[in-house]
Amino acid sequence: MSDDRPFKIAIQALGGQGGGVLSGWIVKLGERSGYIAQSTSVPGVAQRTGATIYYIELFPRRLAEEQRKEPVLALMPVPGDVDIVLASEIMEAGRAIDRGFVTGNTTLIASSHRVYAIGEKIGMGDARISPDSVHAAAEKAAGRFLSADMEACAAATDSIISSVLFGALAGSDALPMPRDEFEAVIREQGRAVERNLAGFAAGFDAVRSGAVETLPTAEETEAPESTAAPAVRPLLTRLETEFPEVTHHMAFEGLKRVVDHQDPRYGTLYLDRLKTVLALDDDDYQLTTTVAKHLALWMAYDDIVRVADLKTRATRFSRFRRDVVAAPDQIVHVSEYMHPRIEEICDLLPPGIAKWILGSKAARRITGVFLGKGRRLPTTKLRGFIPLYIVASLKFLRRSSYKYQEETARIENWLDLIREAAGRDRAFATEIAALQRLIKGYGDTHARGLRNFAAITAVLDTLERQPDPADATRRLHNAALADENGVALNAALVRLEKGEQDSSGAEAARA
Repeated sequence: MSDDRPFKIAIQALGGQGGGVLSGWIVKLGERSGYIAQSTSVPGVAQRTGATIYYIELFPRRLAEEQRKEPVLALMPVPGDVDIVLASEIMEAGRAIDRGFVTGNTTLIASSHRVYAIGEKIGMGDARISPDSVHAAAEKAAGRFLSADMEACAAATDSIISSVLFGALAGSDALPMPRDEFEAVIREQGRAVERNLAGFAAGFDAVRSGAVETLPTAEETEAPESTAAPAVRPLLTRLETEFPEVTHHMAFEGLKRVVDHQDPRYGTLYLDRLKTVLALDDDDYQLTTTVAKHLALWMAYDDIVRVADLKTRATRFSRFRRDVVAAPDQIVHVSEYMHPRIEEICDLLPPGIAKWILGSKAARRITGVFLGKGRRLPTTKLRGFIPLYIVASLKFLRRSSYKYQEETARIENWLDLIREAAGRDRAFATEIAALQRLIKGYGDTHARGLRNFAAITAVLDTLERQPDPADATRRLHNAALADENGVALNAALVRLEKGEQDSSGAEAARA
């Protein structure tokens, strides 16, 4: 490629991915190779609703000297006039296309992995956006589209994605500099050189050969039979011998979840409950598999013990160090924002005391004074870690707690509804089992889910009289996930009631 022309490069990177480092490397690369380089950046907003855009222009110094003029370089990428776009995640490639940065003259290099946006995470249902449309748009819009899982490359080489993207840029030949010049820039920086060079090589090879080194999958690394604790092995044996093979994967994941939440005895209860459904299932075992998933999710409900347990696990702190690529001698501080409500505290109390506090304005007011406002706990320091560690050790209180009593009653009632329906219509029973998806989280989110769940289960008799009960239930389920205020669900319930009344009226007229 000729080096007698300027290059305009846009980088779209998320916070913590080293976009500034990558921008600095490209600037240094240009300066080493005889270019006048300028870089600017426009920060995105926080919490993954946008990315920082880094813009770099490289202008050949020789041309400037021949014309005896300093070039005027832009501060922002101009739609339709960008030579190279580097996107640290596939949806950021989509943003670049939407902004007009990608044209037939553009080389688009993007990581194919997903980092879900806040809007996708907080959706009541599955709000994830499929990347397939972005891939199709990139193939159509870009002169060249190069994509690989750069995040997997970074994880496999213990590096960060910016070094992988730098290697992908070198491997794309979109710039005229040879590979050793790119590597020299990394060496000159002098920080995490070996890891960055390993990530660079992985990115280079990924776009050259399409071969992306990935980490082992959970299925490849997991060996429950050999690693299970002695107290859990009888549960695994029971799962393998009493349940059909097609249900093993989901039931194993569910068993693992409930045992982790409480203890092996809780796992026994999980299998006991699941077996009562298995006895009513047919040969495809779709109902059992569905119940295996949602029963585990319900039994492993969220409470303050669970939150404290997750926040004090050693694996969590190891993940933080890995995410920020901390060196062995670096100290990483973690601060948790905690604001427990009265309801969460009462969840762990004996039912009688909890009901008294929740039903008494004076008791709620006094309890609220002790709780105070939200506070930050530094869990990497003893004064923050020890209180949470003590709370996490209170699992033994669960079975006598108000929350356990309430959730047990709800679970048993839900299972009764499933078993009753299974004898008449297993597809209908499967949709009733899937309604558990509405119940999630805690606080207002949990209350809203329970309200929607109760509204749908209250009309099961009406649903069963529909031409297709399973489909009718599914439509109400989807309506409940459509909005937080329940507008869509209320409208669907009104239509259901009206349709039932119309149908009853027509039958009466025919009679």
